[in-house]
Amino acid sequence: MVNTYSNSIEKVTFNIPSELKEQVMVLKDELKVSLSSIYNEAIANYLKQKELDKWQKGVSLALEDKEYMVLSKELGNDNGDVYEY
Repeated sequence: MVNTYSNSIEKVTFNIPSELKEQVMVLKDELKVSLSSIYNEAIANYLKQKELDKWQKGVSLALEDKEYMVLSKELGNDNGDVYEY
């Protein structure tokens, strides 16, 4: 995973169920990576998924909006022409 965040790092403490922690420890040993890297990747993936969920909800709402759909069809009927502004 590529780190796209600044080099500023903060220590975070949180609670995790024992069973989940045991599974993470097994994964850490299998992958030969640090707990920190697993947690960082998991949180980054969670944030990406939540952002995707927001976009998908927006699309669903737009598809339900009849006025928006009419407008988008009108704007999409440009026959592929290129316009200069």
